[in-house]
This record gives sequence, structure tokens and C-alpha cells, in this order.
Amino acid sequence: MPARPVLLTVDDDRAVSRAVARDLRRRYGDRYRVVRAESGADALAALRELTARGETTALLLADHRMPGMTGVEFLEQAMDLTPTAKRVLLTAYADTDAAIRAINDVDLDHYLLKPWDPPEELLYPVLDELLEAWTRTARAPFDGLTLLGHQWSPETQELKEFLARNQVPYRHLQGEDGAAIRTAAELTDDALLPATVFPDGTVLSRPSLQAVAQKCGLATTAGSPFYDVVVVGAGPAGLGSAVYAASEGLRTLLVERTATGGQAGQSSRIENYLGFPNGVSGAELAQRARDQAVRFGVEVLTASEVTAITPNGDGRALSFADGSQVTAHAVVLATGVSWTRLPAEGADTFAGRGVYYGAAAHEAADCRGQEVYVIGAANSAGQAALHFAKFASRVVMLCRGTDIRNSMSDYLVARIEANSAIDVLTCTQVVAVEGTDHVERLVLANGATGQTQTVPASRLFVFIGAQPPTEWLGDAFARDSRGFLQTGPALLDEAGRPPADWPLSRAPYHLECSVPGVFVAGDVRAESVKRVASAVGEGAMAVTLVHRYLEAIG
Repeated sequence: MPARPVLLTVDDDRAVSRAVARDLRRRYGDRYRVVRAESGADALAALRELTARGETTALLLADHRMPGMTGVEFLEQAMDLTPTAKRVLLTAYADTDAAIRAINDVDLDHYLLKPWDPPEELLYPVLDELLEAWTRTARAPFDGLTLLGHQWSPETQELKEFLARNQVPYRHLQGEDGAAIRTAAELTDDALLPATVFPDGTVLSRPSLQAVAQKCGLATTAGSPFYDVVVVGAGPAGLGSAVYAASEGLRTLLVERTATGGQAGQSSRIENYLGFPNGVSGAELAQRARDQAVRFGVEVLTASEVTAITPNGDGRALSFADGSQVTAHAVVLATGVSWTRLPAEGADTFAGRGVYYGAAAHEAADCRGQEVYVIGAANSAGQAALHFAKFASRVVMLCRGTDIRNSMSDYLVARIEANSAIDVLTCTQVVAVEGTDHVERLVLANGATGQTQTVPASRLFVFIGAQPPTEWLGDAFARDSRGFLQTGPALLDEAGRPPADWPLSRAPYHLECSVPGVFVAGDVRAESVKRVASAVGEGAMAVTLVHRYLEAIG
């Protein structure tokens, strides 16, 4: 349950402090949490902690005459930490002039004279009115992680995507919206951003994804040195492998660098996947599959990177970026693919600052009322364009070809053509990306006419090509000219013989790569069908071949 809003009272006289807190709890204790302090410094410290934890302070009630820091001085400093809280000064009759001046100096909402007895006449009516006014404008309390950072920072963008894809509740604050929490967390220097502030008040400045994952309770290191099978990559193929392996009694470890779902997990809607007649978001499908894997006993690692796979007797040793290592009887590589980098001048400079590869569904809300450009003509680009069109004022699809029908499913083409918020520019490429601290303009070239034009833009989403992340694998892993892993029949020569360095008497199994015991499933495999259903099917098929391999080695 979200924490109740706070009523903070400060008075250096312990008896008075207790009396104020007692009267506040009697009237408001069921709706508010009363916190008391006995000095301005202690009250500011409490307020910093409350603000850093994301708790809401509704009212500050401060005694004026306190040693070291007067009530007015406290309220003045407190404005930076909780600018929306109502401010009340408790004062003696002799100090009413100071209270009146404070109305202008610290935007004082009210002052009360001592004594306030009976509170039903002299205290509660005033506070009732102030709290009612505060409630009308107060934001609902947020019980999650707060991300502080500039929206055009690549590091901030990376953290946003990580949190969203791992379904960690968070809010992103910047500028005036985040000023109070930045002050409370002592993050006023921009060099300390991005930063994450957790509900318990823990602050991580410029954190790694692994540090955030650990703090969020996600496992990042293996719990055992040995497994029957390790699945590298948690897209549809990897999730399929993990579910089938664990359900058949294999001790299974699933390793993912960022979040479960892969590219499919970023899709706003998948409508041609069997069993979901109304479609399903990539995030929901990924979460369902992850929950299913965990239910079968799969151990899932997040923000963990495998850096090498080497033979180790009958097993295969997997090395991690943090220096740790595990061994498995068999390995399934399901690392998927990443989007091809845009070969336009300035594109790399503005990556994460207006140029984005792929697009998680949460990005759409940031595009409200703007013009959005999408590069690509396959289903992923079409789904993104349709989703962005619900928020953006206009979506422009840029395609090199002459017709999106050549590469996009018919049902998507029909919806795009029927959507007045989407324009499709064919024979068009982005040749340059321009701006200062973020994207401001795109230079477009028409391949048919050779003409160029410069258009204003703040966001460009790229869905072109596919790059297999296989550069970390050693030379023992055979690849095609594009870097995709070759398996089974692709490894054989014209006479049907395996390569000369193949160590076994049998030929490689269908999904087995050039290293025995290592199987490949999904988009990273050469000549694979780039569809979610086929990736899941290959993941299941890989487990069948893993069983065959394990039986062969005894």
C-alpha cells in the first residue's frame, strides 16, 4: 500500500511537540502519518529522507521561536524539498509581525497563535481547509523507483528501457518535476545523473544495469556452478527452450543481458501469434513466458552477459562479464538479433538522443502531439507506426522500396492505409541527422528523383536489417558472411561430410553448431524464419536435440 501523506510538525519544546502531534493524530491519524521533530535541522533531515523515498508531505507545522533555526527559516528551506506542502507557522502573539512578513517571504498559508486549545475551534478548522485544498491538487503517491535524468541522455534512455522491459514500476522526472527529489538526494550536480532513487531511499548515481537489477531483486549471478543446460538469450526462442527444458526435468539456467522478450518483447502488439485472436503485446507475451519458465523451476539471470563458451571435458564452460563461470552439459544460443545501425551522417552522434533502435511501447506516451518518423517496411515498423499514431499528431514511415506490401503483412498495410495520422514516403532514405543536444532535423533523399529535403523532427525510430550479436564467440563457431551461426546441414560440404575439425563420428544435429553440444535457435541462426512462432518452435526443437546429445554422451 502507498504510504499515507505526511504531516510534519517541528517544535523545540518537547512537551509542545508531543501535544501538537497528539492533536494531529487524533483528528487526522487515519488518513495521514504524523512525523514530529524537535529542531529545524532534524525536520529538514526527515524531510529529505521522506522526499527521497517518494513520500508525499501534505503539511508543515513549525514553531517560530526555535534556537539555531527559526520556524520561518525552516519553512523557507523546506520549500525546495516539498514545494506543494501547505505551510503553517505556530507563534506567540508577540511574534505576529514576523508571521505576517512570512506570508510574503515563504508563501506562508496560515499562522496559528499559541495556545490552540480547544483544537476543535482553533486548530482543526484551519487545517481542515488547508488539507482539503492540498488534496484537490495533490498527485497520487508513487510507490516505486524514481529515475532522475535528462530525456536526451543515452544513459537515461538505457535505464528507462531496462526498467520498462523488466516491468519495474518507475517514474522519470526531470527539470522542475525532479528538483525536490534531486535536492533531497544531494544530486544537484548534473554529472551525478542519471540516478535512481528507490522507495527505501537508496540512491544509485550513474548506476550499471546490473546494479539496478540487483537492487530491484532480479538475480544477476548464478546460484550453482553446474546445470544440465544453459540458455543464452531470453527472447521467444530462449524462453521456449527454457520452458521445455525445465518441464522435462533438466536443470536450466536462462541468461539475458537486458530483459526477457528480445525484439518481440518491444512490440506494441503481435497479432499473428497462434492462440491470441485479439493480439498480445510483446511485453505481456514475454512476461507470461517468463512466469511459465519460473514455475517450472528455471533460474533466470538478468543484466548478465556471457562472454565466452569453451569446451570443458563433456561439458561446456560459460564465462560471464563479471568474471564468474558456470558449466553445463549443453548450451542453447538464442541471442536473437539487433537492429542494423542507420548509415546516415550524425545518426551515431544522436543515438539515444532522438535516434532510437526499435521502440518499446512505453516510448509512445513521450511522443504525444509530436511528429514521429519511423524507418522500415517490415511488420515491426508497421506495428510501431500504428501504436505511435495513437499518441503522435503525425507518423511518417520512411521506406527505401517502392511499396510496403513487398515486406509487410497485408493486415498491417490495410490498417496503415486507413489511418489518417500515418503517411508513407516510399523511395526515401535518411541521409543526415542534425541538431544540437538532440535530434532537431532530418535530411531526406528521394531515391527515384535524387532530390533532398530537410524536415523538422525530434524522434526517429529505426527498424532496418538485423545484426546477429555473435562477435563475442570464438573462431570455433562457424558463421555465414553476415555473422549468423551455421548449424546442421549448413556445416556439411557438398558430399555431406562435416568439417575437418568436427570431433565426433556423427554429423551435427539439425540445430547444432560447429561446437558439439551447443545448439542455436531463433533469429541468430542462419536461414531461420524470422517469426515469433518459428523461434518458439526452434527453442522447443533444440531441447529435443539436447536430450539426444545427452543420451549420446552417457
